[in-house]
Amino acid sequence: MAFNSSFGNFLAVRSRHCKLLTLLLLVAVAGGTPTVAQEVIRTANGFLKGTFDQSAGIYSFKGIPFAAPPVGDLRWQPPQPVESWSGVRQADHFGPRAMQLPIFHDMKFRSDGMGEDCLYLNVWTAVPSGRSKLPVLVYFYGGGYIGGDGSEFRYDGESMAAKGIVTVTVNYRLGIFGFFAHPELTKESPHHASGNYGLLDQHAALEWVHENIAAFGGDPRQVTIGGESAGSISVSAQMASPLSKKLFARAMGESGSILGALPAVPLAQAEGRGVQLAAALGNGGSLTLAELRKIPAIDLLQATAKSGTAWNKPTVDGYFLPLDPVKIFAAGKQMHVPLLAGVNSQESDYPAVLDQGSPTVENYRKALQRLYAGKADEIFQLYPARNETEVEDAAQALACDRFISHSTWKWIDLATKTGSQPTYYYYFDHPRPLLANAPSTAQPPPRPRGAVHSAEIEYALGNLKSNKVYAWNPDDYQISEIMQGYFSNFIKTGNPNSPGLPQWPEFATGNRLVIDADPHVETVDTLRARNELLDQIPTTK
Repeated sequence: MAFNSSFGNFLAVRSRHCKLLTLLLLVAVAGGTPTVAQEVIRTANGFLKGTFDQSAGIYSFKGIPFAAPPVGDLRWQPPQPVESWSGVRQADHFGPRAMQLPIFHDMKFRSDGMGEDCLYLNVWTAVPSGRSKLPVLVYFYGGGYIGGDGSEFRYDGESMAAKGIVTVTVNYRLGIFGFFAHPELTKESPHHASGNYGLLDQHAALEWVHENIAAFGGDPRQVTIGGESAGSISVSAQMASPLSKKLFARAMGESGSILGALPAVPLAQAEGRGVQLAAALGNGGSLTLAELRKIPAIDLLQATAKSGTAWNKPTVDGYFLPLDPVKIFAAGKQMHVPLLAGVNSQESDYPAVLDQGSPTVENYRKALQRLYAGKADEIFQLYPARNETEVEDAAQALACDRFISHSTWKWIDLATKTGSQPTYYYYFDHPRPLLANAPSTAQPPPRPRGAVHSAEIEYALGNLKSNKVYAWNPDDYQISEIMQGYFSNFIKTGNPNSPGLPQWPEFATGNRLVIDADPHVETVDTLRARNELLDQIPTTK
C-alpha cells in the first residue's frame, strides 16, 4: 500500500502513543491517492516498514514472519498461522536462519542468528503498491536440505526487482527439524502424515505470497517459483504436490529434481528411521515424542550429526506427496505450468567415478564394472574414452549425471511428455574466473573444467558483484546479463526469448541452450540415450 510523503515522515518519528499511530495508519490506508510510494505497507497480519535503497530505487522488506515459530509443541508440526501484530513492524533486517551446522563454506549469511524460530521471508520490489501488477519470483535456497538461508548474498532480490520482478526468498526448516518422520507424528496428524515439514513451510510461504504479494506490487496470478539444488528439488516437489496447485504459474529449476536427487522415500521407511533415532537418543529406552520435543534444538542438531544420518529426504506421506513423484509426473498429475530447468557442466568431477584411480582407460573400465556390474560395457558405449583426456571428460559427464543431472533431465523430459506446457532446458558451461585475491605465482592455478555446482546462481540472479571471492571480468558480466535476461523473460511471460537474445528453442524440439560466452543451441540426442540407459541400469554402489 502506498503512502504520501508527509505521512511517511511522520512515521519516521516513532510515537509512544501506539493506539493513535495505528489509527492514523488506518486512516491513511483508507484515504486518498498517494503521490509518492513509501516503505510502509499493509499485510493481512499487520503493517510493515521496510527500507528504500535510493541508489537502486528498490524497496526491501526483510524478516517477515509467514508462519508461527515451529518451537515447543509445534516442532514437527505443519506450519501454523502467524499471529497478527499491532502498530508497525520493522522489516529492516533478516530473520534467523534455520538450524544447521556450518557445512558449506560458500554460504555467506546476513541472518539474525540461527534458531528453530526461522520461518521468515524477504521481499524486494520497485513499486510497493497494490495498484501494480508485477510478476513475482519466489526463490528457494539450496543446501541439500541441511543448509542454506534466504539471506545469502547470492539470492539477493535487488537485481531481479530492478528488472520489474517482485522477488521473494523463503526460509524453511532443514535436516532433523524439517524432514523427521515417526509413527507417533503420523498418528497425531489429521492427514496421517509425517515428514516434509520443510516442504510444507515452502507451501505456507506460497500461500502467504498469494494473499499478500499484491500489497508489494506483485500479481498473485503471475508467480514463478525457482531454486537451485535442494531449492530446485523443492520446485519439482511443489509441482508434484496437489497442495500447491494454483499457487504459482511457472517453475524454474537449477540443478536437481525430486525424480532422483534426494528422492522421496516411503512413509514406513522414514518412520522406521525415526523410531531408530528415538531409541538411540534414549540410551537404552526409546524417547517419547514429548521428550524428543523437549530436547534443546542445538543438542538435537549435534546429536543427529554424530549419528551420521542426514535427515534430508522428503517422504511419500500421502498428503503433500500422495504418490512417488516419478509416478505423479509419469501420469501427468503434476501442475501443468511452463518449466525452465537446466544443469551445469561440472556438477561433479571425474574422481567421483574413478575413486582414487588415475584417469586411465583401464581404471575407467574397472570403475564402471564396480558401479554397473554386468552392464559396464553398455555404459562405456555411451560414455566412451580412448585416452586420459577423454576419460576425464567421460567420467565427469557420468559423475554429473549420477549426482544431479540425470534427475534434472528426467524432470524436464517427463514434464514435456505429460505436462502440456512449454519447457526449456539449459546447459551452463562457463567456468568461474580466478580468485580475486589469488597469490601471484609464475603459473596461475588451472581454472575449473567447467561450471561447478551452484556457480550459475550469481549469473542468473544478477548478483556477481556481491561475491567478492572471484575476479569477475567483462565476459562474466555479459553472460550474467544474458542469463538473467532469459530468466527474467520467463518469469514475466513463460518464454525466455526476447529480441536481442539468441533464440532458445523449446525442449520438445530436441534441443537445449548452451549458456557460455557464445550461447548456442545443441541437440540432446546423445543425452537422451545416456539418460534412458541410466533409467534402465541401476548402480551397484
